[in-house]
Amino acid sequence: MSLCTIAARGFLPTMMSRILHNPGSRRIRFASHPRLVINLTALAGLALATILTPAQTPPRPAHGAQTTPTKQAFEAASIHIVDPHSSVDHNTPNDASNQPQTFPANRWTMHYIQMISLLCAAYSEIECGHVVDGPPWLRTNEMHYDLTAKVEGNAMLTKDQMKPMLRTLLEERFHLKVHSEHKIVPGYALVIAKGGPKLTIHTSTLPSAQFFSGFEFKFQNVSAEYVAKLIGWGVKQPVVDKTGLTGMYDVDLKFAPEEGPLKDDPRFANLPSIFTAVQEQLGLKLVREKVPGDYIIIDHVDKIPTEN
Repeated sequence: MSLCTIAARGFLPTMMSRILHNPGSRRIRFASHPRLVINLTALAGLALATILTPAQTPPRPAHGAQTTPTKQAFEAASIHIVDPHSSVDHNTPNDASNQPQTFPANRWTMHYIQMISLLCAAYSEIECGHVVDGPPWLRTNEMHYDLTAKVEGNAMLTKDQMKPMLRTLLEERFHLKVHSEHKIVPGYALVIAKGGPKLTIHTSTLPSAQFFSGFEFKFQNVSAEYVAKLIGWGVKQPVVDKTGLTGMYDVDLKFAPEEGPLKDDPRFANLPSIFTAVQEQLGLKLVREKVPGDYIIIDHVDKIPTEN
């Protein structure tokens, strides 16, 4: 019988107790085996070493240790800066930059897009007006980009499934750094104006049409909450819906650009400001208000991406 077997069958606890209660007892002779003499002190040390050896216990992670999740990334991506002197008019419904992409898809393509639009797409679970701070140029017409990114293999993914990949792309190519905060910032409440709402109730069974440009929002089958988000995009501050309206509506809002190269374009000379347009065309009103919420804070983003 091996020493380990003796210990496993309960001999060790008994003998350890005997040693503790009778320190002078260090050796034992078995009546059935008079020649078997065991040095108890040696046995205790050997058995304890055998029981406690690290090789026989499952490894344990260090306290508080965490594994870093692998970042999701596109298989390939191409980013180009749009020529700021291009004569192409991107404010027409037929322009590629105004054509919504359908998902699931194998690639994500965006044309003539501002950095703020890229950020809002990457963090679309946050209202776009809640993507704040960062350099002034990311919200102006100073910089636009064309982006095409392909997912790995032939996988067909939804837009939400691609969002983590877009975040990785912005981090790698524009060195984007962000953090989240719950804060209260200046914004607006969208309320019903005097005279009542002028929203068109959606009744069509045709697929929804969408058109978004620097001077017009045209959407079908959207809620008042979504209208508030659109207006927030136009005023570049968060807007919360306090209309109490619960239906689905068709919206066509035309207003004059307040900044950028189209600001003095004669085509828009007769259009009102977005604040006036909201009241005259939608029967709604923007009221100054502190807006609480969860925000994505832009700590850093490069204007020029790294090379393809």
